[in-house]
Amino acid sequence: MLALAVELADYPFDPSAPCLGEALSRTCGSSLRMSSEIDLTDVGLKISACAVGQASAAIFVRHCAGRSEKDLAVSLAQIESWLAGNSPLPDWPDIQQIEPARDYPGRHGAIALPWKAALDALSNGVGPR
Repeated sequence: MLALAVELADYPFDPSAPCLGEALSRTCGSSLRMSSEIDLTDVGLKISACAVGQASAAIFVRHCAGRSEKDLAVSLAQIESWLAGNSPLPDWPDIQQIEPARDYPGRHGAIALPWKAALDALSNGVGPR
């Protein structure tokens, strides 16, 4: 998971981007701010989270380009259901790399941060949804 966290340096946060969003985990206090274009390209992240949250953000940013608000909402619902033990591994590339963190409920909020921040960014951005 630490190797994934190192990837985040490639995604600097841009406060002038058209879409800005943020999310906070109530369980652990982790936070994530996201900048992006309308189509979730040129994503930038500013994250204060454990290695699990950072790994989740790296997995998200690898595969988020071009996804719609609806796609992200479906993925977030799948992730939350999986974390609760109610469904199989979500349909998101590389998500299996954070599967060991499922056993730690205190980290579940950090895992969901990038999807929540992206939904917030897209809802605050300009353009079609």
